[in-house]
Amino acid sequence: MNTVTDIKNNEQSLTSILAQQKKEYRLSPAPSIHYRKEQLTALKKALLSHQDELVAALNKDYGQRAKQDSLLADILPCVMNINYTLKRLKKWSKPQRRHAGLLLSPAKVTVHYQPLGVIGIMVPWNFPIMLSIGPLIAALAAGNRAMIKLSEFTPATNAVISSMLGSIFDDKTVAVIEGEADVAATFSSLAFDHLVFTGSTNIGRHVMRAAANNLTPVTLELGGKSPVIIADDIPIDTAVERLLFGKCLNAGQICVAPDYIFCPQDKVDKFISAYQQQFTAMYPKHASNTDYANIINATQHKRLLAWLDDAIDKGASVVSASGEEINRQTRQMATQLITQVTDDMQLMQAEIFGPLLPIIPYKSLDKVVTYINDRPRPLALYIMSFDKNTQQLLLDKTHSGGVCINDTIMHVAADDAPFGGIGDSGMGHYHGKEGFLTFSKAKTVLSQGKINMGKLVQPPYNTFMQKLLFKIFMR
Repeated sequence: MNTVTDIKNNEQSLTSILAQQKKEYRLSPAPSIHYRKEQLTALKKALLSHQDELVAALNKDYGQRAKQDSLLADILPCVMNINYTLKRLKKWSKPQRRHAGLLLSPAKVTVHYQPLGVIGIMVPWNFPIMLSIGPLIAALAAGNRAMIKLSEFTPATNAVISSMLGSIFDDKTVAVIEGEADVAATFSSLAFDHLVFTGSTNIGRHVMRAAANNLTPVTLELGGKSPVIIADDIPIDTAVERLLFGKCLNAGQICVAPDYIFCPQDKVDKFISAYQQQFTAMYPKHASNTDYANIINATQHKRLLAWLDDAIDKGASVVSASGEEINRQTRQMATQLITQVTDDMQLMQAEIFGPLLPIIPYKSLDKVVTYINDRPRPLALYIMSFDKNTQQLLLDKTHSGGVCINDTIMHVAADDAPFGGIGDSGMGHYHGKEGFLTFSKAKTVLSQGKINMGKLVQPPYNTFMQKLLFKIFMR
């Protein structure tokens, strides 16, 4: 195998790789299911054999990231996805018989799933393994080739991913691309057969605009402000227990992390106390606790501090979940519980993507629903309630990419369910079967035999049989 190519230079190089992959696709437009399974099996073996290197690289890129966080959120989902796909790929790929109807009889109608060609995958820095290998699994399962643009903010992890993929594929099958924002802009403008982007809503708009020039279909996994609604019936301690890990995993640097909390007005103090107590139990001596990840880099850390200062300047109150003051010289930051928030604060206007947690008190669930529906639709919505009527009301009256009831973030781990946003939080779906379908062309095939009933509707018109057909079907 050739080493996967790292491209850091110009548009010509990227265009050349894409052209080569498209040429190879045309030479083999329908790889066998056996071949695809071989690719996926090899990818799984490589992930398992490189897991220690990947974990160490992620720790290096972050400055501190727990081994278990990387295994749980980056590597394990990929292994499970491959296992799930291997078991079902033959069934997914089988042509599906569809109903032809009496008018088309005796024709046979089937839907065939054909590889699209070359898939572009644009990867963010927060989960660089899962968000590169996950889409790649679906692309390979559907019979495609892929070009992967990795984030410039995870260089150590990129090196391991490149080496790992290079041990399996040549760059005619899977090419790894590195580079700064200019390379990402060029990448998004290439004439892929499908483009997957995971990142911020603002950058997603640029990506979609660039892809439109080539009429390239896109799957956008963006973000948004994912709310947690704590209903009055659920004990506060239970609600905190169910949402705490979702906010603390990767220090809240997750697209589906709880972004802000709706809490019954008379229980806000109880919420803060319970959060502090459970945070301290989960991450004792936070400042020296290696189970809690750092903010990825100085730029993101500075942004979060600026948003926190902006909120304080505009009247917010802040309590640290660890009880410790923020050390502004390090990139460690416990959850900062923020009350008395207003809409003019920066942290209420955009996705936080970090360990800041605004708390909004409420009296009426109707006002909560109105607040959510007056804003862009979130990628996730979290309902903390054991009351079935409350659950159904919130499911019916709100829109979001996905929902967890009495849990957070775990819906992403469901292999047999689509994952995707809506509106500002994204478009399209992948994961499991939906990933296979996204990266396949569903091609309708109508097949006639020796008997041709179609001639009955052809000229000359106004025959007895045509009049009879219209009488039968036009009712």
